[in-house]
Amino acid sequence: MRLERRAHVPLGLAIAAPFAAVLVALLLAGLLIAAAGADVLEAYRRLAIGAFGSRLSLTETLTRATPLMLTGLAAAVAFRAKLWNIGAEGQFYLGALAAAAVGASGLGLPSAIGIPILMAAGALAGMLLLLGPLLLRLRFGVDEVVTTLLLNFIVLLFVSMMVEGPLRDPTAFGWPQSVPVEAAYKLPKLLPRSRLHIGLAIAVAAAVLLFIVQSRTVFGFESRAAGHSPAAARFAGISLSGTLVKVALISGGLAGLAGAIEVTGLKGYVTTDLSPGYGYSGIVVAMLAGLNPIGVVVTALFVAAVFVGADGMSRAMGIPSFIADVIVALSLLTMLVALLLVGYRVRK
Repeated sequence: MRLERRAHVPLGLAIAAPFAAVLVALLLAGLLIAAAGADVLEAYRRLAIGAFGSRLSLTETLTRATPLMLTGLAAAVAFRAKLWNIGAEGQFYLGALAAAAVGASGLGLPSAIGIPILMAAGALAGMLLLLGPLLLRLRFGVDEVVTTLLLNFIVLLFVSMMVEGPLRDPTAFGWPQSVPVEAAYKLPKLLPRSRLHIGLAIAVAAAVLLFIVQSRTVFGFESRAAGHSPAAARFAGISLSGTLVKVALISGGLAGLAGAIEVTGLKGYVTTDLSPGYGYSGIVVAMLAGLNPIGVVVTALFVAAVFVGADGMSRAMGIPSFIADVIVALSLLTMLVALLLVGYRVRK
């Protein structure tokens, strides 16, 4: 038996693959839940209720999905061009720190101007952080997987230094945190008496805009060509280095924007535990979506629902909430297998 690449992938198969991967992941995770002595169907019912069963749980799921959408888009746009950005976690933190530093400095500007400036500061920080590894790849052939991954730890140490030093809030007691963003620069809420903020609308708009750019513009064609066949792209006259720089600016900017939105939309300040792994989870979101920007919105909601719902399931049934990490990890593994089966067929 051997694998043979498909000349054409049916649309129905490509759409069904992510759903099949998630279903298999849930079945496999169900075996672990059953091994723990719990009712599998009841556990998943509790998970669904915890994620969507009330106004509070629904808004919490949407709030949790917002940064996942942006980090998922950051991974999707980079991976499509074969730029392996594993550093969205660091870009997220640096974007958050930049937004907090600018927002706490007293800009003296109205909210309509100050908030976009904070968003731009966060995006710019993420852009600059990814440009370094890209330039090392283009100039010296250094693997960006290694450099972007290691930068995550370097940035986290830098953030820790800043929130315990120059940017520390002198009025805060206990766990170190940065000086807070001025109230005028907090993102407006989408719903009263909830944590859901306008960042969700920004993330969805970014997904739609990125979809249009990738499918309707020359740059979108160039980035796809750079990913599919660099040699053919060069032969067609496409500047690979120029295209990858643009991709890096978009990818790093989206991850940095996610950090800025998390600070201005929720906490208002930076701590070293600001992200529960949004940068890494964004890779799972992008892969489950097949690197499709619109699909990223859907898969971000799924991953957020798993994490939020697992907390409710844990409280109701005593099942460790770490099962959420298992489900997400299994979803990634099953999606990789599904992508293999979509792109290839088994021949005897």
